[in-house]
Amino acid sequence: MTLVLALVGLALVLPWGAAAATRRLASLLPPREACAALTAAAALLAGGTVAALIGLFHVPFLTSLEQIPLARAAAEWPATVPVAAAAGVVLALQAVRAGRSWYEHRSVLARAWASTGEAVSDGDLLVLADTDPHAFALPAWRGRAGRVVVTTGMLRTLGRPERDVLLGHERAHLKGRHHLLSLTADLAAAVHPALRSLRPALDFHLERWADESAAASVGNRRLAATAIARAALAASTASTISTAGKQSRNGGPLLAVGTGPVPQRVEALLRPAPVRPRGHRTRAAVAALTAAVSASALSGLALAYGLHEYVELTARALLAG
Repeated sequence: MTLVLALVGLALVLPWGAAAATRRLASLLPPREACAALTAAAALLAGGTVAALIGLFHVPFLTSLEQIPLARAAAEWPATVPVAAAAGVVLALQAVRAGRSWYEHRSVLARAWASTGEAVSDGDLLVLADTDPHAFALPAWRGRAGRVVVTTGMLRTLGRPERDVLLGHERAHLKGRHHLLSLTADLAAAVHPALRSLRPALDFHLERWADESAAASVGNRRLAATAIARAALAASTASTISTAGKQSRNGGPLLAVGTGPVPQRVEALLRPAPVRPRGHRTRAAVAALTAAVSASALSGLALAYGLHEYVELTARALLAG
């Protein structure tokens, strides 16, 4: 039993290294693929952690199913009850934190939609009469399709070509359903503290994805870089007009042009468009990192199943003895 607990403990430690490997992997990939890697790793690592904890929590119940009294199981495995209790407490805390993240996500969307009640609609665009320059992507909500929200102050700040870049950027957020990727990362971070480091990386690559989509839509990377820089600078120096505007700059369900490290994003737009990794060594590094992350993510699931099988086999041996 000690060996099994050690292996399960290892599954809970592995996400620290896997998260670092995932961030490294994302840095080698184009933005879209980087977002997919970060989100998938966050979900798998969180799932493996939860599976390992559920496996520990269920040990006393598994022994009862095998008709072994809890007192005898505790005598054979002294750590059974304390470990199961600790796993149950951690699972409860994870559920509370995940529920809070979900509630905050929904609350921000509700407040953001409520703040657009007096906006002027123009197709998928909602224009708010406000002198402060702000713009963000407003995801679909309760039957209403997603919209790009922009203030009159932002429209006056940018020239017509730059507006096209801004709108292309925000539309890319809506088309890619980036708020769902952000939510996945938030829920994963509620499960394991190591996964919190994936969220800033995901924010950056989501913005890079939208930046590249906007650059492609206007066919001019330098124009896109200029527009992104000007819009982000204007938004960062303006006063916060609402909770929605504040949330859009800090990440979350409302993604905006000013989210993430803008200088790095502008610098990337001034370089050629990103491509998939080339070269034998680079492809080998990507493959190795992918394998390492996948193995770490799946280890918790495998160990939880192994723990279940171990308890059943041991229980039968005890009954036979």
